[in-house]
Amino acid sequence: MSTAGTVVDRGLEGVVVGSTELSNVEGLAGRLTYRGYDIHDLAPNATFEEIVYLLLFGQLPNRHQLNDLKVRMAANRMLAQPLLDWMALVPKTAWPMDVLRTAVSGLALYTPYEPGDGSHPSDARTAILLIAKTPIIVAAWDRIRRGLEPIEPRRDLSTAANFLYMRTGEVPIKEAERALDTYLVLLADHSYNASTFSARVTASTRADIFAAATAALATLEGDLHGGAPGKVMAMLQAIGKPERAEAYVRELLARGEKIMGMGHREYKIRDPRAQHLEEMAKALGEASDSKWYEIARALEDAANKVLQEVKPGKRIYANVEFYTAPTLYSLGIPADEFTCMFACGRMAGWTGHILEQLSDNRLIRPQATYAGPPVMPFVPIGERGRNGNGHSGAAKSG
Repeated sequence: MSTAGTVVDRGLEGVVVGSTELSNVEGLAGRLTYRGYDIHDLAPNATFEEIVYLLLFGQLPNRHQLNDLKVRMAANRMLAQPLLDWMALVPKTAWPMDVLRTAVSGLALYTPYEPGDGSHPSDARTAILLIAKTPIIVAAWDRIRRGLEPIEPRRDLSTAANFLYMRTGEVPIKEAERALDTYLVLLADHSYNASTFSARVTASTRADIFAAATAALATLEGDLHGGAPGKVMAMLQAIGKPERAEAYVRELLARGEKIMGMGHREYKIRDPRAQHLEEMAKALGEASDSKWYEIARALEDAANKVLQEVKPGKRIYANVEFYTAPTLYSLGIPADEFTCMFACGRMAGWTGHILEQLSDNRLIRPQATYAGPPVMPFVPIGERGRNGNGHSGAAKSG
């Protein structure tokens, strides 16, 4: 089929490539919903485990269903000893996302597979396994790279509380548990974002859930997607104090650089998740050290003050990554693990999308507009010019 004359939308912007029942991003309205439930209702009221159930099974759980899911998730927290042994051999300077991506792929090695083709069951049971083990890998690596022994997970704690416990050996205070739990809720899904689309493309080939989740992790790592919060933290650290924010913005824009964590591809007003993360960052700051929240708040205000001078009437808004930085940093999580934390929440959405894709699958195979040279005859090697091109006038010198 010829694609000549086809309009190419770079980055597939505005192009509808599929449908989903899991979540809806309404950019103009600044609204995010999970299966019809507004994130503004879910963030302050629902736990991460409730969101996992909602995304995987299509409805909010009753008490019995929620307790059953908690038991199943807790039962899947242990990592195979060979996987922990491998992590102990990894250079301590390894990038956390590289370790997480490889370890998640490695989970397949310790999971039963189909003898005929080596695939693993792509079902809710395996999805729960992946959701449960992802934060365990992150917490274990955090200890190992600091030269400490991993702490065995506890079954009586929530996903958020257990993660914080595994980092320090101490059960976190309720405020810290709630902040991380809210973060996981907010990051659980976001329609056809880049990593989710990558997962669905991989699943559409009938690759199993481990392969699709690994593809999503690899996609998440980039600075234009899940890698942004670490860059935000670097900005906050470079600014150092709130009164330096405006000068920093002017210096940054003078160099033609972007303010990481500001603006969003879909939302034309403030990212609805940013409000809740800002509240978490502020609350955590009030409980310990408000420095990072105050710098972030000053940076957002300064960015809009400077923008008003250049483009009166135009605003730029914080996205989910912006207040992720002071929130996670206040919880003691280092900046180079921020993307891993993103993955801990998003694994719920990824696996939900993978199962949805497989339930009514068709191989995702888009077309491309060819922009190369026209068809030409093959030239034997002895007749090719100095630059390897045998067609007169076609080869460029230099």
